[in-house]
Amino acid sequence: MREVRAVHLSFDFEECDLPREGGVDYPVSRGMEVSAEGARTILDVLRGHGVRATFFCTLTFAERAPDVMKRIVAEGHEVAAHGVDHFQPRPDDPQRCREGLMRLTGAEVAGYRQPRMAKTDPAALAAAGYRYDASLNPAFVPGRYMHLAAPKTPFREGGLLRIPASVTPVLRIPLFWLSLHLMPEAVYFALARRSLESHGLFVTYFHPWEFSRTFAAEAAGMRVSPLIRRNLGEPMAGRLDRLVSRLKEVPFAEFLPLTYQTEL
Repeated sequence: MREVRAVHLSFDFEECDLPREGGVDYPVSRGMEVSAEGARTILDVLRGHGVRATFFCTLTFAERAPDVMKRIVAEGHEVAAHGVDHFQPRPDDPQRCREGLMRLTGAEVAGYRQPRMAKTDPAALAAAGYRYDASLNPAFVPGRYMHLAAPKTPFREGGLLRIPASVTPVLRIPLFWLSLHLMPEAVYFALARRSLESHGLFVTYFHPWEFSRTFAAEAAGMRVSPLIRRNLGEPMAGRLDRLVSRLKEVPFAEFLPLTYQTEL
């Protein structure tokens, strides 16, 4: 594979169900309100910088936020799949989600990401029409991920391209959404640049509820971890804005599978 040096931003546009993980009765309608609010903030930030990204959308989100989906397509972003119901994934979700998103948006859907970056069957995804899977975080996150032997750069498996989220080269420190909440911005940016220089590609992802002022105001009363609550809402929007601004000197990989289609 010849060298590719690029930044790729992705967002998991889903109905916010984080309180439900803590046993809180949190209606889907409320989860959609905060996610749609955060989604508009994300799109505004990207539009301000002229940057495009990939949006992994659940079918539930797409059906309930048609205005957001129209903006995603109109502003030139990639539509990808994130299952049907984020809280209760089912085996047939990849097929149903892909068909539903293409019907709703008219866009081709080439990529898939399993809710909570859970394990996928690459061969089954390829059979459903997907060309790439972005469901791998090759790090150790207690209670969530244990992938210390997984590849840190894109590879082929089961008939499709697998695209891991970025980690640091040696210690595999994850550089996903929570890291930007917790780390000083200068530290996160330095680690992102180190990953980019080592791997040739920096891939990270966020969720819309992270950028919702409404969710930031109510999260403390819903058993949401203090770690996640840190920098929720407007502060996180500022962090995303500054991250994109600092990374703009590097080409952004839009429609990521096309970037690697002839490279692997």
